[in-house]
Amino acid sequence: MTAATATATATATAQTRATTRTGGPEEDGPKVLEHVLGWTLVVVLAMLVTQTGLL
Repeated sequence: MTAATATATATATAQTRATTRTGGPEEDGPKVLEHVLGWTLVVVLAMLVTQTGLL
């Protein structure tokens, strides 16, 4: 590997890392809406389980 190839590879790798987003925990979003919808799902599932007599 020559010095020019190593430099080009390092530059391409650094550029890819800077532009790649995985949508991890740093992603900001509507946290209140997410919590409300989550608890709504829990309540609906509890009502379904109770109405069908599964518990």
